[in-house]
Amino acid sequence: MEKSPYEIFQSECPKLASKFNELVQVQSTIGGLDQKTKQLINIAIQTCNKNPTGVKMHAIMAKKSGAKREEVLGAVTMNLHLSGLSTVLECLPSAIDGYDTE
Repeated sequence: MEKSPYEIFQSECPKLASKFNELVQVQSTIGGLDQKTKQLINIAIQTCNKNPTGVKMHAIMAKKSGAKREEVLGAVTMNLHLSGLSTVLECLPSAIDGYDTE
């Protein structure tokens, strides 16, 4: 199986990846939003950034946090008026693929 870009980052830049992982851990402890909401926001941000890989990863985590399929798709499609149809079309298949994983 081919390594994901994140796995390559971890193996090629271990110190930086370690610090990045620490940052992610600290961010995950910030209160105010539940995990499902955080993951749905991350999907919307990753869509806006035109990052299908990030969309897929966060769709997997959103599902594990209790998100429904329509919530994941809604997080992608809410970018339509902000980022345009091409951005939504680029990321929607990854959201579906991530949600349907496992």
